[in-house]
Amino acid sequence: MSAPKSLTVLRLGKVSFAQSAWTDLVSKYNVSVVETKSSNREEFIHELKDGKYSNVDYVTRTFDSYKQTGFFDKELLELIKKYTNVKALSHCGAGYDQVDAVACGELGFQLSNVPGVVDDATADTAVYLVLGALRNFQLSSEKMKQGLWPSAKCAGTPIGHDPEGKVLGILGMGGIGKTIRDKLSPFGFSKVLYHNRRRLPSDIEKGAVYCEDIEDLYAQADVISISVPLNTHTKHMINKDSISKMKDGVTIVNTARGPIIDESALKEALKSGKVGAFGADVFENEPHVDMELVNLPNVAALPHMGTHTYETMKGMEEHVVNNVIEYINTGKVLTIVPELKDKY
Repeated sequence: MSAPKSLTVLRLGKVSFAQSAWTDLVSKYNVSVVETKSSNREEFIHELKDGKYSNVDYVTRTFDSYKQTGFFDKELLELIKKYTNVKALSHCGAGYDQVDAVACGELGFQLSNVPGVVDDATADTAVYLVLGALRNFQLSSEKMKQGLWPSAKCAGTPIGHDPEGKVLGILGMGGIGKTIRDKLSPFGFSKVLYHNRRRLPSDIEKGAVYCEDIEDLYAQADVISISVPLNTHTKHMINKDSISKMKDGVTIVNTARGPIIDESALKEALKSGKVGAFGADVFENEPHVDMELVNLPNVAALPHMGTHTYETMKGMEEHVVNNVIEYINTGKVLTIVPELKDKY
C-alpha cells in the first residue's frame, strides 16, 4: 500500500490539548486541515453531497463529534465513500462503537483508535468505583453533605465490605482489564478471574485464572469489573439471566460502555439485593441517565469521566496525529482496530 504524497484531513470535533501536535503535522508534512461548520447530521450530509469534502483523504473524529455528524454508521460511511477520497479514519478514543468497523472494512476504510493511552485513567476510575461501591463511600459523602453526621454514626451509612479476601472477576482482559487487575492486586483480593475471547499467555496472566465459560466467573466472583468493547455480541450481556447466575450480593462495576448492561434488569437486582452494589462511569442512554438507578443508595455513579484528565486527553489527541503521520509515511494507520487487522 503506497503512502500518500499529500493529505487533506477533515477534522471533526474540537482539539483541546494537542494543538502543537497538529501545528507540527501541518508544518512538517504536506497536510491541509479542513473542518465542518455543521451542527447536526442533516447539515453534514448536505455538505457531503454538495462536494465540500470531495478532496478529503482522511477523517479524524472525537467522541463528541457525533453531535455534528451522528454516528459513523454504514449509511454515513457509504456517503463518505461516494463523495470524498477518504481511505482512513481515526477515532479519538479506545472504544469506537460510534463507528461501524465492519462497514469500514467492507467499504475499504482503515479505522484506528487510541488503545493503551486510556488504560491508566480508566483503570484508576475502576479502582475508585470498586472501593466506593464496596464501602458505600458515595452514599456516605451525600449524607454528610446533608448534615446527617451528628444524628448517626457515619451519617447513617450502611456498613460496607473490605476487598481483602474477595474474588475479583474481570470481563475483558485487554489493556484496560490488565491495568485494572494490576491496580487492584495490592488490595488483597484472594483470586482474580477473567473471561476473554481467548486465554492470555501465562506470563501476561500474572496469576489470574482464565474462565473459558463466563458462567464460571459469574458463580465465583464477589466483584465483577466490566472492560469489554460494545458490539452486537456484548450489548446487554449483563441481563436478568446472567445476573441470576451471579453470587448473591455481588458488586458490579462498569467502566466500558453503558449498553453492555440491561439497566432495567440491573435496577431490579439492586432493589432486591441480588446485586449488592453497582459502580458505573457509563450508562445505557447517557447523557440521559435513569435517575432512579443512579439515586439508589447502593449505586456509585460518575458522568463518564474515566479519561477526563489533562494528561490522558492530551495523549489521546496526540495519538490521533501519530496515526495520521504513520499513514503519510507508510500508507497504513498506526493502531488499526482489531476487526480490520487482517485486511491491512
